[in-house]
Amino acid sequence: MTTPLELGLDTFGDLTEDAEGNLNSYATAIREVVEQAVLADELGVDFFGVGEHHRDDFAVSSPEMVLAGIAGRTSRIRLGSAVTVMSSDDPVRVFERFATLDALSHGRAELILGRGSFTESFPLFGYDLNDYEILFEEKVELFAELLKERPVTWRGTTRSALTDQHVYPTTESGHLTTWIGVGGSPQSVARAARFQMPLVLAIIGGNPVRFKPFVELYYRSLDALGSPHLPVAVHSPGYIADTDDEARDQVWPYMKMMRDRIGAERGWGPVQRADFERDAGPEGSWYVGSPETVARKIATTAKALGITRFDMKYSAGRLPHSLLMRSIELYASRVTPLVHDMLS
Repeated sequence: MTTPLELGLDTFGDLTEDAEGNLNSYATAIREVVEQAVLADELGVDFFGVGEHHRDDFAVSSPEMVLAGIAGRTSRIRLGSAVTVMSSDDPVRVFERFATLDALSHGRAELILGRGSFTESFPLFGYDLNDYEILFEEKVELFAELLKERPVTWRGTTRSALTDQHVYPTTESGHLTTWIGVGGSPQSVARAARFQMPLVLAIIGGNPVRFKPFVELYYRSLDALGSPHLPVAVHSPGYIADTDDEARDQVWPYMKMMRDRIGAERGWGPVQRADFERDAGPEGSWYVGSPETVARKIATTAKALGITRFDMKYSAGRLPHSLLMRSIELYASRVTPLVHDMLS
């Protein structure tokens, strides 16, 4: 019997607006993320991921702290990062923090390792962007050793060596689920296979089907290592309302504001409504619309790529908390059963 596709949710803890259109505080945004996760747990969502950022438009710089708060108010939903920026963190501390979260959540912790799409953490924590590649490679290598939960001996160039070093706490189960998130680089896909970690494809633009070669590369790489096939997930942005028009009209101004602000920093031109409509259309990577529309798109992506989990990044700029809660409700109560029916 085929295991049903898992449906998860991700947020970056974007700063939100209040009912009068005023920007909320960081504290309010963090508390709203907790409330959103509690609702997701109550409604049966499989996974809740919280991103890590170090810039003024996102409230969460320490996902583990927020997830620990969520763990105390939930009972079944799995909790993880989306992503942990391993390049600018210490693998030992990351393992200790998530092993602690695993204890607090009774074994529900997992994490996604990634390089992130922003670079603010590098100067903030004293890392050189010229070392971008070697930092991630060596730190994931060390983390893979830490996951074995036995004394670690390791030597590299980016931090001090470890010799027969114990790291505490260990997990109750002896296993901490760890994924690698990639944005479309073959080298990153091959790395995930080499460290035998499940793969998360961050698909935020274009037709999701174009990522099929990366899935095939991942499985070929695992085969070459004699490893069993591991799970593959997709992370993509989305938003749900009662109708397609309502969903698009509600999310568009907030999405444009966020995208244009980031684009101005990176030399991109302003995003146009036609670009958004294309990505929100049947062959795009924005899962925006009614429950029926979003369910069809998720099912199509799942079939095309053979994934085991789909995570919708439901936050989009300053979208008010009430709209985010409604989107979560529709995702859990209407999209999820529709997707399962379509795939069965």
